[in-house]
Amino acid sequence: MAANEDQEMELEALRSIYEGDLCFRELSPVSFQYRIGESGDPKAFLIEVSWPETYPQTAPVISMDAFFNNTISSAIKQSILDKLMVEVEANLGTAMTYTLFEYAKDNKELFMENQPVNTVTSVSNSIAIGTPDVPASKKKDKKEQLSKTQKRKLADKTDNKGELPRGWNWVDVIKHVSIFKLSFFNIKKICKK
Repeated sequence: MAANEDQEMELEALRSIYEGDLCFRELSPVSFQYRIGESGDPKAFLIEVSWPETYPQTAPVISMDAFFNNTISSAIKQSILDKLMVEVEANLGTAMTYTLFEYAKDNKELFMENQPVNTVTSVSNSIAIGTPDVPASKKKDKKEQLSKTQKRKLADKTDNKGELPRGWNWVDVIKHVSIFKLSFFNIKKICKK
């Protein structure tokens, strides 16, 4: 069986197994996250597994650098990743994503026994095993640049909050009444004749 066929079969199995499971998240057809533990649990962590093109013949990329894991020390993260890599080596050549998630769930207490409950680590901690396929390039959206004259016109039309002033589309009452008055008198004159 080709690697792509194995991946398709495993993807279908994962979708059916974890259907409705709030801990499981499919980021793409080859990348998955699973939260081990409840959201409020200080010892909960998130594992991300990504499949390279030749998976399951080669090891998946296992990562714990999600924002959810910022409270976990880097030593604990590395320890978890090392234990997961032992499991990967034992299952190389077979579909193992479900096995890895279940192994992590079964050994959560063992993995997190040395993790202090009230630890805050820096956001810069990022650990990953393997090389990701997709380059992480994010471009910031540029704001629309206005010329000075465009800014002046906009400032003349709007107030300091950027909103049009109150009554900008009101009808000039005096002009409106005078036109109505003239037309009323013209109708009156025509009727008298």
